[in-house]
Amino acid sequence: MAVAAPLLPGAAPSRHHRLPREEIGDLLQKCKGSNDFPAIHARIIKAGGYGDSILVFKLLRLCHDWNSPALASKIFNSIEFPDVYHYTAMISGRISTGSPLQAISLHSRMIAEGIPPDSFVISHALRACALAAASQEGKQIHGQILKRGPDLTSSRPVCHRLLEFYARSGDFSSARQVFDEMPNRDAVAATVLISCYAEFGMVADAVSVFEAVEDSERDTACWTAMIDGLARNDRANEALQFFRQMQQRRVRPNKLTLVCALSACSQLGAFELGKWIHSYVGKHAMQLNLFLGAALVDMYCRCGSPEDAEKVFAEMPDRDAIAYNSMIGGLAVNGRSAAAVDLFMGMQVRGLKPTPATFVSVLKACSHGGLVELGLQIFGSMETEHGIAPQIEHYGCVVDLLARAGRLQEACKFIKTMKVKPDNIMYCSILGGCKLYQDLDLGKRMVEKLLAENVESGSFVLAANFFAAFGLWEESAEIRARMRRRRRAGKEPGCSAIEVGGEVHEFLLGDIRHKRRREIYRKLEEMGEKVKRLGYSPETAAVLQDVGEGEKKRALEIHSERLAVCFGLISTEKGTTIWVVKNLRICGDCHDVMKLLAKVEGRKIIIRDRSRFHHFENGVCSCSDFW
Repeated sequence: MAVAAPLLPGAAPSRHHRLPREEIGDLLQKCKGSNDFPAIHARIIKAGGYGDSILVFKLLRLCHDWNSPALASKIFNSIEFPDVYHYTAMISGRISTGSPLQAISLHSRMIAEGIPPDSFVISHALRACALAAASQEGKQIHGQILKRGPDLTSSRPVCHRLLEFYARSGDFSSARQVFDEMPNRDAVAATVLISCYAEFGMVADAVSVFEAVEDSERDTACWTAMIDGLARNDRANEALQFFRQMQQRRVRPNKLTLVCALSACSQLGAFELGKWIHSYVGKHAMQLNLFLGAALVDMYCRCGSPEDAEKVFAEMPDRDAIAYNSMIGGLAVNGRSAAAVDLFMGMQVRGLKPTPATFVSVLKACSHGGLVELGLQIFGSMETEHGIAPQIEHYGCVVDLLARAGRLQEACKFIKTMKVKPDNIMYCSILGGCKLYQDLDLGKRMVEKLLAENVESGSFVLAANFFAAFGLWEESAEIRARMRRRRRAGKEPGCSAIEVGGEVHEFLLGDIRHKRRREIYRKLEEMGEKVKRLGYSPETAAVLQDVGEGEKKRALEIHSERLAVCFGLISTEKGTTIWVVKNLRICGDCHDVMKLLAKVEGRKIIIRDRSRFHHFENGVCSCSDFW
């Protein structure tokens, strides 16, 4: 057994004071941190504890658990003949404290000293290479594995880490070869490969690996990896389909599974399924930890139900800054500006420090609520009171705050004082204010700035609508022509989703794929007649295609959100709230229609578009017609 040199001179162990390993282990377990260590350290040295390799291994691990890598290094460097156990403790510890490059260096030192690696230390070294994207070093370790033969090549942990290393490095050819050559391929290996494929956006490959796993072998981790991969790659509907299949196979989800499923619900606005997951948490007495609680808060907020989010938030036993950010941001986009600001103040009273994301959320709340002076005060406090340098998102919030309030010249002056270059979002905010407050000259300057940049299609639409609002049809037509000429500004197709009966239904512009399409289009015609009787006139200027007036009217009628709402009207009981999620900004014409439709149908209609929630009720919208 390797013998460790004592850390203190003259501290040779006494036979009369030798303590058994178990008793020394108990002393270490009682030690709450590096500050408590010196007294126990002296007893260990006196008892000869550093002559026990396993005990030193435990001590090195504890030092890293205490986040004291320097203390671990001091102890490790005092060991006269370190063995593989000591190196394993140091390498795994460096990974846990966020220093994978140091872990790789330690592994190289171990090999240079001629210490033969075992499966445990090799696994940790490969993990470090994966985290540090150390491709060359990882391949060298693979070579060491092959030289050692079956002891390492047949080790499940080694194969799993080797698979992870290649997959995280983007070398899926080598990763697939490792996977195919594994002697005992299992669901754990498949889970690793699924996660890595999904991380690189290779969803089809991830699904292929998942489907190749025997149904009886798919455990909770395997299902969770697939659901998470789909949700993170904007395939939320498919993620929820897999979640339902998981329930049908009677595989019990854990908290992480539910967090992933809730993320998919948030993306789609799948309120009913989100509520079912919440009830599942209660039924199985699952504690609301930070991640699960924040996921529920985010889901309820993004489904347009901040009241339910507040209930969950209040029930969370622990609330960190991330949880507060979710709640503040959720209140802001749902038009609860005053409540969002109160929560921002409350988190500071409770001793929590706001983060940059916190300020984005609360500044948006001030903007949507017209709380101009308070918003400016909060922005000013970022550096002076909290030591947070504003980023472009924070500056953009202030520009939007001023533009919404009609303080357009002040917004322009503010842009000139910024420490960052203004972006298109800021110009769009001012242009929106110019349209609302009828400032044609400033609006023209903003259009020039927008079109000088490589803008997205939404900016062209905003510019064309701005000119149309002033009756400048030739200028509006020119914007449309420029949009058509610049193919790179090709418009992302609009898609709206609505959940009915626990199933999410998606609609595109003029969609005729739905099995109830005839009923939907009959309702669409009926809806059109009802809103016309209330004075509705189509805003055809919003249609940028070069087509006749009749075709423009038809193009507006079949927007995806109108189809989704019509489906909701024919599929739910009277008085039920209609919830729709759209991937793009709702156009002005559809916005007008929804206000009138909510009034004539006696329903509340909630639409979440790219920027915020629109709560339509009794002929008005929560955004006050500025979005």
